[in-house]
Amino acid sequence: MRLLMNDIAPGVAAPGDLLDGRALERLYAYPDTTARAWTRANMVATLDGAAAGNDGRTASINTPADLVVYTLLRDLADVVLVGAGTARTEGYRRTEPRSPVFRERAAAEGRTECPVTAVVSGAARVPPLLAADVPGHGDVLLVTCAGAGGEALARARHTVGPERVIVAGDTGVDLSAAVAELRARGLPRVLCEGGPRLLRDVAAADVLDELCLTVVPRLTAGVEQRITVGAGVDRALVPRLVVEREGTLLHRWMRP
Repeated sequence: MRLLMNDIAPGVAAPGDLLDGRALERLYAYPDTTARAWTRANMVATLDGAAAGNDGRTASINTPADLVVYTLLRDLADVVLVGAGTARTEGYRRTEPRSPVFRERAAAEGRTECPVTAVVSGAARVPPLLAADVPGHGDVLLVTCAGAGGEALARARHTVGPERVIVAGDTGVDLSAAVAELRARGLPRVLCEGGPRLLRDVAAADVLDELCLTVVPRLTAGVEQRITVGAGVDRALVPRLVVEREGTLLHRWMRP
């Protein structure tokens, strides 16, 4: 990894420096979450703006550099926030334990061995691959709303457990309330992995603190959607970090 811009922690590395794992960790560290949660999104896109390959999956446009940062961001997070549709399309399963050094640190801090997965579904539907308990893997929460209806909520509570269903909002999911509830459960370091509609909703709810955007050196054309989809929003972000490896550009964009 080669540093191109660093407005995060100038003492860690200078533009042009090669980054080892420890330096990369310091450059992607969460800020202090004692007083409030911090919601970071991580998305990938091609040079022409597609948020997935022509097979409809992000895996087909991922690069080795993107995988390094993807793994690091999960190691640092308390909870992975993902839309139910994306979880089904991408084949999400319960999270595996953090990398050893992060696992030891999390244990010392009283955090979970594996990041928790929080699935957002207005219809209260739990993706099948996340429904079954897997020993040694992360817990699953369902974030939904009262509008899902009593029958759907009862089914979800039966599937993942009553205490693992978060009802936030009436006719739609209130993401601000959901993030507050995650923090109340000891999960203030939030990593939103999309998809595009959920990222749009997180931005619209004004709970997006940061966007980690990977731009891969590929053109795909086709009809794949952008990293956000839905009604228009207008949120200003400023670049704070740019890292490059073999043509892949990895950015951190934050609130002004």
